[in-house]
Amino acid sequence: MPHKVTSFLEASLNSLENQVLQLKKERRPSPHPTGKKTRSSERMFSYAFQMPDDAQEGRHSTSSMSARKSPKSSIHSDKDEHHHHRLSFPGLHLGRSSKEAHHNPSVALECKIESPPLLMHGDAQSSTGALLSGQFFLNVKQDDFQMESFTATLRIHVVQKRPFLAHCHNCSHQYTDVHKWTFLQTPLNLAKGSHQFPFTVLLEGHLPATMDGPLSSISYELKAEANPMPGYGVPVKFEKVLEVKRALPPSEVPHHSIRVFPPTNIKASVHFPQVIHPIGTNTLSLRMDGIARVNNKAETVEYWKLKKLTWRLEETVKTVAPACEKHAPKEPPKEDDSAEQEPAKKGVTRTDTRVIGEKTMFSGWKSNYAGADDSNVELEFEYMLNRHAKHTCDLKSRDGTEVTHQLMVEMVVSQEWAPIGKPALVTQTGVGRILRMHFATTLTERGGIGISWDNEAPPIYQDVPPSPPAYKGDDLPEYPFCELDNMEALDAPMSPTVTPRQL
Repeated sequence: MPHKVTSFLEASLNSLENQVLQLKKERRPSPHPTGKKTRSSERMFSYAFQMPDDAQEGRHSTSSMSARKSPKSSIHSDKDEHHHHRLSFPGLHLGRSSKEAHHNPSVALECKIESPPLLMHGDAQSSTGALLSGQFFLNVKQDDFQMESFTATLRIHVVQKRPFLAHCHNCSHQYTDVHKWTFLQTPLNLAKGSHQFPFTVLLEGHLPATMDGPLSSISYELKAEANPMPGYGVPVKFEKVLEVKRALPPSEVPHHSIRVFPPTNIKASVHFPQVIHPIGTNTLSLRMDGIARVNNKAETVEYWKLKKLTWRLEETVKTVAPACEKHAPKEPPKEDDSAEQEPAKKGVTRTDTRVIGEKTMFSGWKSNYAGADDSNVELEFEYMLNRHAKHTCDLKSRDGTEVTHQLMVEMVVSQEWAPIGKPALVTQTGVGRILRMHFATTLTERGGIGISWDNEAPPIYQDVPPSPPAYKGDDLPEYPFCELDNMEALDAPMSPTVTPRQL
């Protein structure tokens, strides 16, 4: 019986040794090998099992073979060992993160926008702007908290994606202050609780709307900062990006345009809406006349047949990338210029055009080739923006940024002829033409109810009648009234002998 137990233990140890050696062979080197092992790995292998003498000899033999490697490999290993010299101190934190820098455990700053979405109705010349109103909340979490100052700023942030000079922050970012609020003129002692600070501002109609185009972006930033007195913690800041949109009123009647394509007699009559929206479809109606002509000498009729039609919505963005004071080109002063005249701001004009909607059609129109005078082609199709197209609504600001759109319609026609009275015997001449039409289109946001803030009517309460309620005399109790002659005036002196009357 003892020899069976001994053989069982030897077999288990041999199988365990084989598994360990197999794991070592299959183990892959790390991408950044280091010359020494960590203490944790050494402990893990030393405490897991105890290897016998045969395994120890095998390990010593492998280590001796690795020691006999070529000097070239040893040089590479030395380089790998000394490649990284970074020291990490997990328990040491130098400085604060950006999130912790403005965190004060004693006070919190919040904001609530109470006004509807910022939407300007009309163009920059006629729009009355949009109203922004809301409240800042200072939530004080301790008693007797002293606040030194509390200010807020609304400004326009313009980012030039192709600036005047690359890698220059002042050339890439321009800021314009719209309004600034000073809520605390002097230091104030705040009690524990929530303190409200309302604010309001009128965004004038000439201000640009929010945009994010290929050349530049315009955003409205609302920032607030509350500075406590020394000893009450770090300042508390609040930042929020506001979206400002503009809605242009659509025309009640579709726009009508007529185009002629010389030297042919083709005339195109187009009806389409000039104001379109990013979401939704738009309909264009097209009628082509003059597509047939009689050749009396050859006794034939020449036709222009429509083979292909392509429509495309194009967006053109123009910006002026201004130069900062440091990189602005300096010109010698002219003698005619006065000292009071400010120098013009230098900049570089950038232009970019992209396609935001496109489709090609090879059928879908009605053709009528009954005669030379009655031949026409009628077509009606829908056009819209691509589903995933990045677009920018029409915009024109004072800093030179302008966004425009146009609808391009391209038609390919080929010439054919047939004998007079035999329209079925058609022969192609091999002559073709490309007819292009461009229509100015305005892309704008939907106006909702279409009423600006100054045209809104005050609220009407349905439960309140227009006049006070009427009282019926039968329901009221009757009281005896004093005679007017016996009543004394209120400003008369009181007589000691006169007693007040009781009702």
